[in-house]
Amino acid sequence: TDALSAEKRLDIDVVRAVHELATEGFGFPYGDVAILNNNWSYRNSPYAVAQNVGAFFETPSFLDTIHSITTAVDAEAYLARMDAYAHQLDGETARIRADAGRGVVLPDFLLTKTLQQLRVSRGAPFAQWGIVTSLATRAAHANLNARYAADAVQIAEQRIAPALDRQIAALAALQPRATSDAGVWKLPRGEDYYAWALRAGTTTAMTPDEVHKMGLEELHSLHARMDPILRSIGYTQGSVGARMTALAKDPRYKFAEGDRGRAEIMAFIKEKLSDIRARVPRAFHTITRGYLEVVRVSPDIEDGAPLGSGGAGTIDGKEPGHFWINLRNPDLHRKFDLPDLTYHEAIPGHVWQGEYTFHQPLIRSILAFNAYSEGWALYAQQLADELGVYDEFPAGRLGYFQSLAFRACRLVVDTGLHAKRWTRTQGIDFFVRENGSNPDAVQSEVDRYCAWPGQACGYKVGHSTINRLRERAKTALGPRYVFASFNDAVVTGGSVPMTVLGRVIDAYVAWAQG
Repeated sequence: TDALSAEKRLDIDVVRAVHELATEGFGFPYGDVAILNNNWSYRNSPYAVAQNVGAFFETPSFLDTIHSITTAVDAEAYLARMDAYAHQLDGETARIRADAGRGVVLPDFLLTKTLQQLRVSRGAPFAQWGIVTSLATRAAHANLNARYAADAVQIAEQRIAPALDRQIAALAALQPRATSDAGVWKLPRGEDYYAWALRAGTTTAMTPDEVHKMGLEELHSLHARMDPILRSIGYTQGSVGARMTALAKDPRYKFAEGDRGRAEIMAFIKEKLSDIRARVPRAFHTITRGYLEVVRVSPDIEDGAPLGSGGAGTIDGKEPGHFWINLRNPDLHRKFDLPDLTYHEAIPGHVWQGEYTFHQPLIRSILAFNAYSEGWALYAQQLADELGVYDEFPAGRLGYFQSLAFRACRLVVDTGLHAKRWTRTQGIDFFVRENGSNPDAVQSEVDRYCAWPGQACGYKVGHSTINRLRERAKTALGPRYVFASFNDAVVTGGSVPMTVLGRVIDAYVAWAQG
């Protein structure tokens, strides 16, 4: 590589890092290894299927939101993918059985949740399945032949439903063997697996003990910043976590119940997106489109889905990015924390950052690193604060700090579950006690860590790395440091391991020094 440009050497280092991490992951004879940058590339899992892993969870969402239908060729391709979906389910079912033979079985609480979601997906009349109605609606809008809807029903009934039945049967057969042990320590080579998952999730060489300690230290620091704000708005008694719990009960920050509350949430998000769009030009010299739509997580899978998720649209610009919001219960969200979630998932977070990758070489645009993408999304929340969104809304700044503290808690809980043998209940209680988190929301969070070990640690590790590099750039550049130029350097450099991001910023500093 010596004869190549610095830019090309960086591309090669990024691609090499992806494949080295993936090769090591494939060395374990079970689970699912993430490589490509689709909507679910950010997680590795020791399980072929879980409440948030597998074709039943991912493929219908892909077909509905990413696969466009404007021509007959598109509709035929959609039907072909529906048929392939059945094959995909059967392949995973074979892996479930093979992994079970190696002693890899979902914890009982995840197995129950997964089966419930599968049965809901399977139980609706075929003509009402989301993947069927999505095709039917969009084909009709494009004035295509009505037979496509009938063909979709036929594939659902004859191919997909039997495959779902086989997967349900395979998982149900494992229930007598499932235990409540939450962590991967229980699996074959479990400690080695978690060490790898942590390296993959953070793209660092940090050990579980180092990550656990970092989480406790970050949490303490953030609580020290939250305390005076809480006091300023009248919350003076009890721990920071207890006071945040009390704040969450304040009716001023709640949304209404039921569909009225869901409508309020969607309108609230729209308002925040409009406001942040007007502010981001102050934080970047290179502006991207921010093409997105806000979509409710399908009720079929919302019990196992996170509170929100986001990603950029298609590289050709035809399909928008998405901010998927979980609306199974409006009480999951508060007016002081929903703005922060919006900045994280949409603008200037995942949707915004993802669009910059479209200008990378093709291989770079389809590869991603969890610590970078999630670290950027936390940094995006920080940018929103630095752009003044909370200057007249101190409770909103508390929501932002609580979100960062939440990610610090993740470092503690993820390593607690998988390296220190915590129970699921211990993980939930830690969140509620230390961060004042919603117990209902936290239950799904902890379940997520059980299925995606290491992934949740990438957020705060990535965020802290970006800020450490920012301070380094400020020191090196002095009066030549420019806020927007630094942000451009981080986001236009593309998704990279944390071990490589330092080189990207060093190149920016050298350029800025002239």
